Amino acid sequence: MSVAPTVSSLSPRELAERLAGPGLYLRTGPFVNHIASSVASVAAGIGTMYADYPIADSEFADFHLRFERSTGLRRWWRPQARFNHDGVMPFAPVPYEHGYAMFEWMLNWCVSGRAHEYLMIHAAVLEKDGCAAILPAPSGSGKSTLCAALAHCGWRLLSDELTLIRLADGMIAPLPRPISLKNDSIDIMRGYLDAPVFSPPVEYTMKGKIAHLKPPADSIARAAETARPAWIIFPQYAAGESAVLAPMGRARAFMQLADNAFNFSLLGAAGFEALGDLIDRSDAFTFRYSVLDEATAIFAGLTPRQP
Repeated sequence: MSVAPTVSSLSPRELAERLAGPGLYLRTGPFVNHIASSVASVAAGIGTMYADYPIADSEFADFHLRFERSTGLRRWWRPQARFNHDGVMPFAPVPYEHGYAMFEWMLNWCVSGRAHEYLMIHAAVLEKDGCAAILPAPSGSGKSTLCAALAHCGWRLLSDELTLIRLADGMIAPLPRPISLKNDSIDIMRGYLDAPVFSPPVEYTMKGKIAHLKPPADSIARAAETARPAWIIFPQYAAGESAVLAPMGRARAFMQLADNAFNFSLLGAAGFEALGDLIDRSDAFTFRYSVLDEATAIFAGLTPRQP
């Protein structure tokens, strides 16, 4: 069986020309994205952050995304970039230099709004020895910082933002993509990791300063390998505190997961059953940490329950 070419097989000029012309069919986990763009930062970001991702070998796509420079006065005065999805512009334009950050947000938006063959939870998820740890948490909890550290110390990145639980069998489908880091977390991970690759930081977004961290190549190469859920861990960064992992009641874990699920109500009975099965198969904990080495050491000691 032939191996699909990756984005790195295209020169920067070839990539820019394809994006500006017929578009690029990019595979991310179980999805194919048809991407067209005349925005320079989108082409540069895809070329760097998605270098190891396969180019799909067909012209079928789950999502059709177009990123363009705004026309009229906004082409020259305070330039803007705009997003078009299947011929519709669902969001207001953003500053032109935010183009790549918008690209990442829109990929998340497409999946969370359409992929209802999965129970979708707003959570990072990582795998080790076939078992997955799900990390649901709101923005500002330290979830992505912890996820980035774990993804570079023995855990396989399945996703930074979207945990996809298959309704058919309860397994987790990987969706490894660049990890979104904000504000102080960017400098923390620059100092913590060995030669990390970041997208250029952008300032003054709705979430502050944003940069994306390129995921490990092994996580991308194994994007077709599912994992079984084993742990549900609600992380919270707490400055100056020692790392503490504490058991959590199942009822509380169920309710908090339901609050973090994008489509729990939409799926009705199927969503309730999928979430209940996830709780039954996993051990639930709260987790407070401040020092990444302490946090990763505790995760290294996790032992899965026998299936």
